[in-house]
Amino acid sequence: MQKDNLSTVSEFILMGLSDAPQVRFLLFLLFLTIYLATMAGNITILIAVITDTHLHKPMYFFLGSLSLLDILCPTVTVPKMLGALLFENKVISFKGCLFQLFFLIEVVGTEIFLLAVMAYDRYVAICHPLKYLTIMSMKLCAHLAIGTWVVGFFNSLLHTSLIFTLVFCDSNQVDQYYCDIPPVLALSCSSTWSRELVILAVAGVLGSGAFAVTLISYLYILLAILSMNSSESRHKAFSTCGSHLTVVCLFYGTTIYTYVCPSSTYSPQRDRVVSMLYGILTPLLNPIIYSLRNKEVRCALRRVISQL
Repeated sequence: MQKDNLSTVSEFILMGLSDAPQVRFLLFLLFLTIYLATMAGNITILIAVITDTHLHKPMYFFLGSLSLLDILCPTVTVPKMLGALLFENKVISFKGCLFQLFFLIEVVGTEIFLLAVMAYDRYVAICHPLKYLTIMSMKLCAHLAIGTWVVGFFNSLLHTSLIFTLVFCDSNQVDQYYCDIPPVLALSCSSTWSRELVILAVAGVLGSGAFAVTLISYLYILLAILSMNSSESRHKAFSTCGSHLTVVCLFYGTTIYTYVCPSSTYSPQRDRVVSMLYGILTPLLNPIIYSLRNKEVRCALRRVISQL
């Protein structure tokens, strides 16, 4: 296609989930309920971690950071999706699409690295309990938390700049309910293979590296659990680690699948389902799996609620 035939795209149209009015309203109610439940759970845990001195420990510091990310992640995409379902307002400006993609990749990337840090924290706590407070000082925890945000920021900046410096032609219909790398990349009429290669390399190395740290940490934790004398302690530890590992694998698996697969294999229908797993479902499950099953957190929540 010649350059003269190209037109500048000033806005995108998000294709959403359904055009049938009855289905749209039911989906609106479903996702609104999930979003409000996610906000309520994560905000409550964040308040408990900040206000209750019993939770001013490294593990709960990271849990609070996870709750903050789980507040931001669906907030980047779900409100726009709810507006499209209720009011059929599917249009998003070019800059709006750019910022939505940037903040989404920033939050998702930061959570990928934070889960690796949390796994390492649990490894030190279980495998080296006597050295835990010496190794995992609050200063180190702060540096690790800030580091996840910094790496997430530059990772997102790289991906966003690679996508939005492409040339977009007349087609502006994004086959997704929000702006994401695969559907926006598919709209470009310029060559994308070099950018796809960079995205694949960066996402593959960073995502696989974080997942490897998480998996190795939990492997050492499981080996430590097997050496416990009490069968009750082993059962309780297995239950906790098993649920953690399930959510972690769900999050890592879906995000790596989304951003590592080449655009030639992109499927809008499949991508919508996969994106909901890490963008909507895991922020809802994380407070239940990581926090509400923890006795200290439940006691802190009761204290916070009684004060309110």
